[in-house]
Amino acid sequence: MSYALAFTATDPAERWAEAADAAVALVAGEPDAIANMANVAALIWQAIPDLNWAGFYRFDGTELVLGPFQGKAACIRIALDKGVCGAAARLRASQRVDDVLAFPGHIACDTASRSELVVPVVADDRLIGVLDLDSPLPSRFTPDDQAGAEALVARIAAALAGQT
Repeated sequence: MSYALAFTATDPAERWAEAADAAVALVAGEPDAIANMANVAALIWQAIPDLNWAGFYRFDGTELVLGPFQGKAACIRIALDKGVCGAAARLRASQRVDDVLAFPGHIACDTASRSELVVPVVADDRLIGVLDLDSPLPSRFTPDDQAGAEALVARIAAALAGQT
């Protein structure tokens, strides 16, 4: 099956709404969490402009482990007390960072990254992992981006946990 995804909205909130609808359709009925993460990472890479990395880190019960993504090769393991991803996972709260160079303990997987948005993925009160978005542009992510990414993740969290 092929997917012809087209995103027409120019407003960030509307763009995220289109992406969320597409993500719901992509994961519908698929029980494999890794396959769902892979398709959603590709979808976000296509739908959201000015990214240099989009993907998932999965929580293995101890630390975050690299999952499906789009972009350059990345850090494989992240402790919950390290970096923006670790903070999002540990606090179970989104982290929107305008300048990653000013974030204490930032992990520079790609030195071109300047801003980052990380949203925890939680299903049935269980941490599944995080959605990590990086941009080479400082202050790339707005409150609309954060709200849109959070809404997208909330709509598909069960599928990212392998629950359909």
